[in-house]
This record gives sequence, C-alpha cells and structure tokens, in this order.
Amino acid sequence: MASAADRRFMRLAIALGRRGLGQVWPNPAVGCVIVRDGRILSRGWTGPGGRPHAEAAALARNPDVRGATAYVSLEPCAHHGRTPPCCDALVRAGVARVVTALTDPDPRVSGRGHARLRAAGIEVEEGVEADAAHAANAGFLLRLTQERPFVTLKLALSLDGRIATAGGESRWITGPEARRAVHALRACHDAVLVGGGTARIDDPDLTVRDLGVSHQPVRVVASHSLNLNPDSRLGRSARDLPVWLLHAAGLTPPAQWTATGARLIGCATRGDSLDPAAMMSALAQNGLTRVLCEGGGALAAGLIGAGLVDELVIFAAGKMIGADGRAGLGPLGMARLAEAPQFELMQVQRLGADLCQTWRRR
Repeated sequence: MASAADRRFMRLAIALGRRGLGQVWPNPAVGCVIVRDGRILSRGWTGPGGRPHAEAAALARNPDVRGATAYVSLEPCAHHGRTPPCCDALVRAGVARVVTALTDPDPRVSGRGHARLRAAGIEVEEGVEADAAHAANAGFLLRLTQERPFVTLKLALSLDGRIATAGGESRWITGPEARRAVHALRACHDAVLVGGGTARIDDPDLTVRDLGVSHQPVRVVASHSLNLNPDSRLGRSARDLPVWLLHAAGLTPPAQWTATGARLIGCATRGDSLDPAAMMSALAQNGLTRVLCEGGGALAAGLIGAGLVDELVIFAAGKMIGADGRAGLGPLGMARLAEAPQFELMQVQRLGADLCQTWRRR
C-alpha cells in the first residue's frame, strides 16, 4: 500500500521526468528518485536523445543504494535496446523496493520489467500517482497506443477571436511576455507544426529563442502541394535544424526542396487537404510524441474537427480587430451546437497585458 511518502517521492520523480519533455523523443520522459530511510540518495531523469535512462542516470550519480526504494515514473525497461535493461541495473544495485506510476505499454516491456524485479525478490508497488504520470507522458503513451502524438494547439488572438487583420498583419497581437511563453511551449514539444499558408505569409523560423536551450524542435510544415519557397528561412536553415514537410502522397517533391536537406513525408489526402489523422500518424511513425501546432486557421480547424487536439493554449490580447480580420479557426462544418468540440479549462494566468488560458479536451 502506497504511503504519503511514496506519493510525495513519486511526484518528485514525475516532475524530474518532465525536464526531458521535448528532448527525449521517441523515448518517454522518465524520472527516478532513490530513497533510503526517508533520505534521497540520488535522482535522475531521461537524458537528451533518450539516453541515459532515468534509472541509469540516478545510479551513476550514486551507486550505493543497497536496501533503498527506487521511485520510477514508468516501469523500468526489460529489453536490450541502445542501453541495457534498467530493471537489471536496479537488481544489481541491490534496491529492496521499486515503486512505479505506470506500466510501459511498449510490447518489449509491458509488465516484463515488473515481473523481473519481483523474480529477483524485489518488492514492487505499482500505480502510484498514475494520473499525474499519464499526463506527463501522454505523448509517449498516445504514440504507442494510438499511433499519434499528443497535440497542443496554440492560438494568439484578439479579444474577438482574430489572428490577423484583413491584410494579414499579425505582429504582434500579444506582448513580449506572451511571446516568451510561446518559446517555452516550443521547448517542451518535439516539433512545431504550421500550415503552408502560415509558412508562406509569415516566413517563420519556428525556433526556441532567448531561453538558452541546447536543443531545437523539429520544424514541420503541412503543405498539400508543397508550394513553398525553398529560399525561405526554413529552407535556408534545413541542414542546420530539422525541417519536415508533409505533402500529398504521390507528389513528386520539387528538386529545390530536396536540395535543402528537408525531410519530405507523403501523407494521404482528404479532398484538397492533407488528412489530419494521416499527418499525425506519419509524425508518430517518425518518432514524434509531442507536437505544438501554431496554425493557421484551416490546419487548426482540421485537427480540432478530427478530435486530434489534446490541449488548447490561447493567448488573448486586449485588442479588437473586427469581423474583417482573419479568424483564428477555420470552418468546422457544424450544424448544431451539440456537435461543438468541448474543452475543459485547466489554468488561467496573466502574462503582462495578456491572458493565457490552457484547456484540455474532454
């Protein structure tokens, strides 16, 4: 039976694991805390690129953990991949007890880690703070169970729901504090996704800036016909920082884009647009677990309409643009209000002169 101390140390392990979000894909972002007699002996979390695993990182910091309890936010791996099994490392280290939050759905693990620990005489407690651990690693879990990443949709809107003036001017609807928060959002996602229209009009970099990060997300553009300028900022930087282009399957990519070094990924279509489910499946197949979509309106509507937006982050500025401005969301084709996708408000915070609202899909 999990104690209050078990729950407290597991919450710490989950928080440590979250440090790896955006850096460890396709691996999960796991945290590990090793405790003996109420004292923390060591702690670790998944390293950039997915290695070392959290348990190995914690044991490397302090291998003297005999008789201790290891709190791990995901079942220790039981297979030989690029690293040896973490369950074997815990057995060799002589821990007496392992507390986990979730069973790993990866078929190479899926209960085998827990079984090997028990076979070695180690006490195992499962399911501690499972909801919090599930939320932290929702992208990894969705990729394995539904073959899609966790999707966050970010919208920067005026009070009347517009993302730009009628002429397309959008810089800047929100203030510097909100824009800095967007860069923090990019940093904890594996990739940033925009539609072809946004790429053409804004010519964005889609990088994390001014936060001192050592990694950058994959920049992804969804463009049915690849009518994009290879001399754009994305095209010029594709060899230095990854750029993936989603396009209609069967399309022959322009030689100019092939020459930039961008990865070109064909997807099934739905009418004249890329199929949202096919796009997300393609990204998951290429290892992505967390994707931040930054628009435009048609892409956002397509993802929402397909039920693929898990989290909605809205930055609202105290400006009014009017009905002639560009709407933040394209048509959803609803006939009745009961058909409207529903989200639950999770958090509201003030960022300078703007508001940031976080909503989760019901």
